[in-house]
Amino acid sequence: MKRIKEACICQTLHFMLSENVERTLAVKFVKDEVEKYKSSLERNNTKYKIIEETIQPDGSVIMKIKKQYNYSPVGSYLD
Repeated sequence: MKRIKEACICQTLHFMLSENVERTLAVKFVKDEVEKYKSSLERNNTKYKIIEETIQPDGSVIMKIKKQYNYSPVGSYLD
């Protein structure tokens, strides 16, 4: 039988601008969405580490993150 001892997931997320609204409002929505995402990680007690968060020239955001997979122990993945 096997058991997961440690697990994390690496993701690259692109928070893209909505094409249906004016640009400055779309940039605000992206910033709000990034903060909402971070808040949801905290609220769900998900262990995570943001490796890189880059604002693109168009105002969108690319985030590279390592985070806890389900509720598995993370071990040294987030050190």
